[in-house]
Amino acid sequence: MRLMVVDDSNLIRTRISKVLGLGKVGSIALVGLAKNGVEAVRIAKATQPDVITMDLTMPEMDGLPCIATILQMMPNTRILVVSALTDKTTAIQALKLGARGFLSKPFTDDELQLALLDLMDQ
Repeated sequence: MRLMVVDDSNLIRTRISKVLGLGKVGSIALVGLAKNGVEAVRIAKATQPDVITMDLTMPEMDGLPCIATILQMMPNTRILVVSALTDKTTAIQALKLGARGFLSKPFTDDELQLALLDLMDQ
């Protein structure tokens, strides 16, 4: 499985990458890091990820339009929203657009691992 991390926070991108590097999420390879939705769409076209972790609040293109664009191009991609937003309406909207899970920031390494394993089993 190929994974892309989309988050405007370098800290979060690095943290998710480190959890993957520990080998606790099965056979998943990091294929891309994007700091906004525009970059995410470009990298997704090039790398065809199976799984994406997606922030919702980013510059240039937010997570919601990014989810819609990526799933239109690659409908089988599994998206895990990773966001600090406490607005349930936005989370529900992300799921309606096709995201398959939601993980609230801040999160523990174990919570991230479980969320990714769950996504991979879908």
